Amino acid sequence: MSSDIQSVDPGTLTEIYRQMSRIREVDKAIQGGLSSGKFMFTYWPMTGQEAIPASIAPLINEKDHMVTIYRGIHDQVAKGVPLKGLFAEALGREGGVNKGKGGSPHISDPASGSMLTTAIVGAGAPIANGLALAEKMRGTDRVTIVNFGDGATSIGAVHEAMNLAGVWKLPVIFMCQNNQIGEYTAIPDYTASENFTDRAEALGFRGVQLNGNDPVAFHNGMKEIIASVRAGNGPVFVEAHTLRLGPHAGVGWSHLLKGDELTDAKENWPVPALRKRLLEAGICSEDQLAKIDSEAAQETAEAVAWAMDSKVTGEDEMLLDVYGDPSVVPYRGQRAKRAAEPEYTGETKEMAMFEAVQSALDTSMQLDDQVYCLGEDIGDDPGGVFKCFKGMQSKWGERIRPTPIAEQAIIGAATGSALVGMRPVAEIMFADFVGVCLDQITNHAAKQRYMSGATTNVPMTVRMICGGGIGGFGAQHSQSTEALLLHQPGLKIVYPSTPTEAKGLLMSCIFDEDPCIQFESMMLTYALREEVPLGDYRIPLGVAKVKREGTDITLVTYGWQVMQCLQAAEELAKDGINAEVLDLRTLLPLDYDRILSSAEKTGRALVVHAAVEFCGLGSEIATTINEELFTKLKAPATRFGAAYAPIAYSKTIETAQVPNVASIVARVREMFK
Repeated sequence: MSSDIQSVDPGTLTEIYRQMSRIREVDKAIQGGLSSGKFMFTYWPMTGQEAIPASIAPLINEKDHMVTIYRGIHDQVAKGVPLKGLFAEALGREGGVNKGKGGSPHISDPASGSMLTTAIVGAGAPIANGLALAEKMRGTDRVTIVNFGDGATSIGAVHEAMNLAGVWKLPVIFMCQNNQIGEYTAIPDYTASENFTDRAEALGFRGVQLNGNDPVAFHNGMKEIIASVRAGNGPVFVEAHTLRLGPHAGVGWSHLLKGDELTDAKENWPVPALRKRLLEAGICSEDQLAKIDSEAAQETAEAVAWAMDSKVTGEDEMLLDVYGDPSVVPYRGQRAKRAAEPEYTGETKEMAMFEAVQSALDTSMQLDDQVYCLGEDIGDDPGGVFKCFKGMQSKWGERIRPTPIAEQAIIGAATGSALVGMRPVAEIMFADFVGVCLDQITNHAAKQRYMSGATTNVPMTVRMICGGGIGGFGAQHSQSTEALLLHQPGLKIVYPSTPTEAKGLLMSCIFDEDPCIQFESMMLTYALREEVPLGDYRIPLGVAKVKREGTDITLVTYGWQVMQCLQAAEELAKDGINAEVLDLRTLLPLDYDRILSSAEKTGRALVVHAAVEFCGLGSEIATTINEELFTKLKAPATRFGAAYAPIAYSKTIETAQVPNVASIVARVREMFK
């Protein structure tokens, strides 16, 4: 190490060593516990990387945000996550910082600013943007640091996040802890790049290389960088050179470092190296350093003992923290009764669905300054591809945020800002595009409340357009993806069939404490107009509505298929079949009570949806009706969805493959034979 040790205040250097000693003791305790069989959990050692978070610790506080990766226990220790709660969490105990429900790869401790730990490489970067965006919009000087390894630089989510951070000049530091190995693969075997900082510079912001094994040089470099980011100068990418001494996972030394290479690496190991420098420079005595080491060992031992005494998290926690309200969780026999919305008697205005959506957004932004919108092309002009944002950027300024074409960055930013109390509304232009950002929606937004043991939640809303039924949009702009998302615990999903419901459901989603998704059918965006309530109008989630009373069969449906079913019911009436049409409106929470009550009354049920029939929501509902009402039905409940094929570009094929008035009538007639 060649940096001038006198360039850092002695007290700061001592504090850096104290943090490094604490990290080392935690590492030793975990590896010892795993080796002896005392512990049993997955561990990704960070041995050799201790100087990076320890050198940053004196420069930040608990109000600054941190995001890290599964190999981030050193980051968590230095950020201030309590060791007792840290060990208990890794051991799956009730006393864990997340009640033992996140475990070693998913630690969240908002009290210390450790906001999220992801087990998916690179996925934290878009979420860190959201944390930084929230602070920028609130006018604070807080910084966000997102830690990841060199291997994450190959991930698209990191590139999308860096691009967005550069465009918006976000107060975020992309901390690449370059430990020379991407899991099991050395750098030259997975990239031709000579460095990683050039990637930041290509996106228009600063990249800096620092020696992450020299706490003096690294601290001095980070001091200037953090000050710059605090001052509003935008993001910085830091490539912190270090070396991982341990394996990818487990205990022991790295299998990739052989002979002299491992010997040299141990000699340059920051923990003993800094200890030696402090002694040589006369900054600390052996007694002082021994005391620091002893205190770190004692703190760790006490934490381990406390964690081991903590009760193992039991199965009574299984369905808690999936949602804020446990009754939302669907399970066999679940039949929660939810009150319908009161009859609206206030002022109305005739609107199409796109105008009703804008009314919901505008009203919500008036009610709460933490509501903001983000998505592609939503600024003036054009005001959104579907015109839902026309004129809103001029009115609301930075609270209407047009984004790059980058769905992972959009959902990540929404998730991160929601973690600290904002209420983002993100638009994903077509429901088909959900595949591009599925990780951010299902692995992060949907699971965060559960993984964190409810220490954090994600009150964000995502709007998606379904292009099916119009004709001519083809296979990648037409599918209805609700079944895919319904299989992901933690999400709430609505699917309005009228402009009034589009507004009422959207406002309820925006002010809900869980992540919500609103599907909007393009078949209804412009075509259907009606009188829509003005002002604050909400339809409670989980409440279905009978759109047509009937006595002979229940047509359970949602979205634009409600219109098809209502028309089909009129045709069936000519045959003497009186069909009841039940509009689900909310797909999760599902209104089992109204579904079963209607089916019990009519004795027959057909679930109709535009999505593919195979493994669709119709199968779930029909099965539930059959199980619950087996002895009371006149015929088995069944379902009717789209044919098992991508939506065709040909209008003729699309009309035939998706339920329509004629095919619904034909299917019902079959049920009466």
